[in-house]
Amino acid sequence: MRRITLGLVGALALTLAVAGLVNPTSAGDKVRIGTEGAYPPFNLIDESGELKGFDVDIALALCDKMGAECELVAQDWDGIIPALLANKYDAIIASMSITDERKKSVDFTDKYYSNLVRYVAPKGSGLDTSSVGLAGKSIGAQRATVAASYLEDNLADVVSIKLYDTQENANLDLGNGRLDAMLADGLVIYDWLKTDEGAGFDFVGEGLSLDDGIGIAVRKEDTALRDNLNQALAAILADGTYEKINAKYFPFSIY
Repeated sequence: MRRITLGLVGALALTLAVAGLVNPTSAGDKVRIGTEGAYPPFNLIDESGELKGFDVDIALALCDKMGAECELVAQDWDGIIPALLANKYDAIIASMSITDERKKSVDFTDKYYSNLVRYVAPKGSGLDTSSVGLAGKSIGAQRATVAASYLEDNLADVVSIKLYDTQENANLDLGNGRLDAMLADGLVIYDWLKTDEGAGFDFVGEGLSLDDGIGIAVRKEDTALRDNLNQALAAILADGTYEKINAKYFPFSIY
């Protein structure tokens, strides 16, 4: 994993020639999709500078079904919804949790995967994840995520909360001993735990369900795009495309 220099990241346009199973979107024959590029294995930038990951594969599969040209745009997480509202792109496929707070600003498609938030701590730490057991501990999370909101809403007077611009930077501080634990999406950390950097850590406590699944965000006025994305999602679930993408990243279903 590596840091992203946004100045070096441009939009990646890929034209999909296969005819789709649903009508093109109201946005025309091109759908611009924003993703973070710093959230492996869901979205990342590889050594050649290209956006890759589960979110990217899902985005391309959906564009394929819609018979649309798919343009992928890397965007910092903190500004990902403002950039959507400013018309930098038409949809966000970036492992975004469907929450009531976000629904005030954007609409969501049906979920395209499910997830639990998990605490991660050094192996053998015996960390008690109750509010009593966490008292006085330093807990990290990525800023503007459901994990960060949970810590701020429930444990602000119990733990020392440290928030990061990317999940990678939270992982680095945990690995360097600057955190006692962190709270993050379990599927993302599952991947990190298999790396050399994450080998000394493990999940502690039970998973927390804090959202209604992971969805695709669109502007509220773009109802036709939302509906077409939902049709395309149903199509890839039905024809086995989703299952193949899932198996590329996880040995179990994340839907």
